[in-house]
Amino acid sequence: MIRRYVLTGAPGCGKTSILRALEERGYAVVAEAATDVIAAAQAEGIDEPWQSADFIGKIIDLQRRRQRNAAPGDVAVQVFDRSPICTLALAQFLGHPVSPCWAEEVERVTRERVYEPTVFFVRPVGFVAPTLARRISYEDSLIFAARHEATYRAYGFELVDVPPGAVAQRTALVHGRIVGLANAFRPGA
Repeated sequence: MIRRYVLTGAPGCGKTSILRALEERGYAVVAEAATDVIAAAQAEGIDEPWQSADFIGKIIDLQRRRQRNAAPGDVAVQVFDRSPICTLALAQFLGHPVSPCWAEEVERVTRERVYEPTVFFVRPVGFVAPTLARRISYEDSLIFAARHEATYRAYGFELVDVPPGAVAQRTALVHGRIVGLANAFRPGA
């Protein structure tokens, strides 16, 4: 059985750097869907795709495909850059109504326990470096992070804080916790 962990947090908090370092350690990493949805739309000339009514639906669809297709048979652990719970928090943050389809996906992943109950919450580093896809102020990123935190807690997830620090330290914290959780569930442990 594949154990799927989620890494989440505020925009610009350093998730991608941690995920790259985890991948270098041999973890199967699944990229964030929203960034790819934004990039595809911007390539088509849509400057702010997050304003579109179908933005959240496109993210959910891509997350669903990645979750179902990401795991080769020999992978024991996957680390996801965000999940449908994050997408729900994003919809709330952007003021998009949550369609029955999106709500069903959130209910499905919680009901089926698609993701481990332990979620790694990467804390902000004190600033946000703007990109084409990330046009949010640091203050708004903190509001966004609080929305994510509240949404995960509302669905019963345990959040593990990944405090600001060097990428190596943050990666070691995530790796250590994943290994510790794996050992806790081994027969005879």
